[in-house]
Amino acid sequence: MTLRIPEHKFELKAPDFQKDDEEFIVWFLEGVLENYPNYIDCLMYLGNAYTAMGKYEEGLRIDLKLKKFKPYDSIVHYNLACSYSLLGKIDLSLTALRKAIELGYDDIQHIENDTDLDRLKNEEGYKTLINKLIEIAEKRVL
Repeated sequence: MTLRIPEHKFELKAPDFQKDDEEFIVWFLEGVLENYPNYIDCLMYLGNAYTAMGKYEEGLRIDLKLKKFKPYDSIVHYNLACSYSLLGKIDLSLTALRKAIELGYDDIQHIENDTDLDRLKNEEGYKTLINKLIEIAEKRVL
């Protein structure tokens, strides 16, 4: 997910403001977190921004922090699965994805289309999780 800020034409001369969109977003969110380190929404946006920029280790660090604040949040665990996958940590990614599903994450189409999870898609554990989600979805329809 790429964060977008509205386009405004204004000129700021300070060097800290001379950044491209992604860099500015990260700089801004990191600044907010210096004053409010437990600001959950800000952490979520920062984790997504790090991932969008290819800073996967930093994104993982944020996801692990969010897991401490929101241990029962399916989206937090889903994002954790994505971070682990991007870093090639397949077993940890599958564990986090399994937890996300146990906590209610059930968007099969999103999981299947999410390129962050590409490293998992040939794994037997991944196929088992997808089949489990399909079974749950079919039971809902009946």
